[in-house]
Amino acid sequence: MKDFELLELENGIRVVHRQVDHIKIAHIGIMLDIGSRDETREEQGLAHFWEHMAFKGTKKRKAYHIINRLESLGGELNAYTTKEKICFYAAVLSNHLDKAIEILSDITFNSVFPERQIEKERRVILEEMAMYRDTPEDALCDEFDEVVFKNHSLGMNILGTEKTVNSFRRQDFKNFINRNLNTDKIILSSVGNYPFRKLQRLAFKHFKQIPYKNHTNGRQVYKGYAPTHLVKNRHITQAHFAIGLPVYKLDHPDRIKFFMLSNILGGPALNSRLNLTLREKHGFVYGVEAHYSPYIDTGLFSISFATDPKNVTRSKNLVFKEIDNLKTKKLGQLQLHKAKQQLKGQLAMSEENNNAMMLMMAKSLLDLKKIPGIDSIFKKIDAISATDLLNVANEAWNMDQMSSLTFLPQ
Repeated sequence: MKDFELLELENGIRVVHRQVDHIKIAHIGIMLDIGSRDETREEQGLAHFWEHMAFKGTKKRKAYHIINRLESLGGELNAYTTKEKICFYAAVLSNHLDKAIEILSDITFNSVFPERQIEKERRVILEEMAMYRDTPEDALCDEFDEVVFKNHSLGMNILGTEKTVNSFRRQDFKNFINRNLNTDKIILSSVGNYPFRKLQRLAFKHFKQIPYKNHTNGRQVYKGYAPTHLVKNRHITQAHFAIGLPVYKLDHPDRIKFFMLSNILGGPALNSRLNLTLREKHGFVYGVEAHYSPYIDTGLFSISFATDPKNVTRSKNLVFKEIDNLKTKKLGQLQLHKAKQQLKGQLAMSEENNNAMMLMMAKSLLDLKKIPGIDSIFKKIDAISATDLLNVANEAWNMDQMSSLTFLPQ
C-alpha cells in the first residue's frame, strides 16, 4: 500500500489520498494557505470570522441546511483557523463521501455572507473572545505572541479585537478572499478505505469547475525581533508566566533536532524535565509545557506555567536551570536512546489518528511541498547525536534574547 497518492487539477488544486484498510470513516478536508497573518491591522480576526461565516449560507443553502447536511448522517463538519491556514473538514461513513466533498466545496467557494448572519455571528465571536479572556492560560499564549512578534501580523490575535470584529461587513470578506485565494495553494486531503480513483472522480466532479485564482499578495517576512518583558495585572488567583523567543522556521535543517530538544525539556509526557522538576519534585505547578510552533519564515519557542505568586521567582529559576543543563551537559547514551524512542512513539501514535493524518498531509504539501514518510522521519531522529542537541540548545536558547510575559493577581 502506498503512503499516499497525489493528483493536481487544471486549476491548481491538489488532491491527496491515503487509503487505510479496515476503517469505515472517511476523513476529508480542504486546507487553504490563508491565515490570520495575511490580515492587515484593520482586518484582525477576519480570517477566523470567515471560517465561521462559511457555515452561514451559500448560493444554494441556508445555515440550517449546511449544519444538517452531514450531522443527520452521523457525520461531523468542522473548521479551524491558524496563523497560516484555514481548514474546513469532515468525517462521515465512507458511503457518504460524495456528500462530504460536495458540502466542503460549497462552503469553501460559494459562501454569500448574509448580512443578518454576520450580525448574529459577530455576537458569537465576541462571546468567544470573552471566554478566552476568562481563561488566563489561553490569554497568556495569545498575548505572548504579541510580545514576541510585536508590530507584525504573526503577533495579532487570531480572534481579532472588539473594534475590528464590530467593523466587518460583507464586502470585507469578499475583498480578503479575492486578495488571498490562490488555487495553487489549496489541498483536498483524504484518508479512508476507498481507492484513489473514487476520490479522483469526486474531485473532478466538485472542483474542476472552480476557476484558477492567483490573487496572493505575498506574506511579510518577520524580522526586527527585540526581547521584551511585560508584567500585567489580572483578576486571577494564580500567577501565569511565559518565556520564549523566535527560533527555527519550518524548513530549517535543525528543526527536528530542536523539536526533540523541546520534547525533552517540556514535552507532553509526564517525564519531561520541567514537569519532573516543577511539579513532581517541588509541587509548584499543576502543569508546565514547552511549545515549539514553526512557521514558513520563523518559529516560536515558549514555556508557560501557572503557580502561586510567591513561587514565581523560584519556578522561573528552575526553568532557567533546566535549560542551562541542556546547554552545558551532553546527554548520555541511554538518555539519548530513551529520548529518541519517546519521540518516535509519540509520532507513531499521532499517525494512527486518521483525522490528524489527513490534516498533516495537507499541511505538509502546502508548507514543505512534500509529505515525509514516518520512516524517513525516524531515520532523521536516529541520526541525531548528543553533540547535535548540545549545539542546537546553545544556538537556539540565548537567554539574553528571551522575552517574557507575566500575569499577576490584582
